[in-house]
Amino acid sequence: HLVESGGGLVQAGDSLRLSCAASGRTFNSVNMGWFRQAPGKEREFLATVHWNGISTYYLHSTRDRFSISRDNTQRTVLLQIVSLKPEDTAVYYCAAGRSGIRWPQIAESEYEYWGQGTQVTVSS
Repeated sequence: HLVESGGGLVQAGDSLRLSCAASGRTFNSVNMGWFRQAPGKEREFLATVHWNGISTYYLHSTRDRFSISRDNTQRTVLLQIVSLKPEDTAVYYCAAGRSGIRWPQIAESEYEYWGQGTQVTVSS
């Protein structure tokens, strides 16, 4: 069970930290990812963090402004976004990766559980 929070209406240039709270015994052993879906577009991969909390992988275009991290003791995954742009407006989802999938997990099909999403709206 995954629950995202931290979204809202912000201005261009602002920063935002999205949080994903996870429940379940296997959290510490699965890779976690963040995706987003903008209006009229397909859901896209943003970033993933290995279960060890050390390795991360980003979509090339997000690497400069997005930062993913996790706290296995708190069972949370964070996505920090800086210098927000209107084109960042989307519903942001966290997801838990399927076991046994090679790293990094990028495709939607490689994720087993999804949160309900949190809306981020960036005004210009």
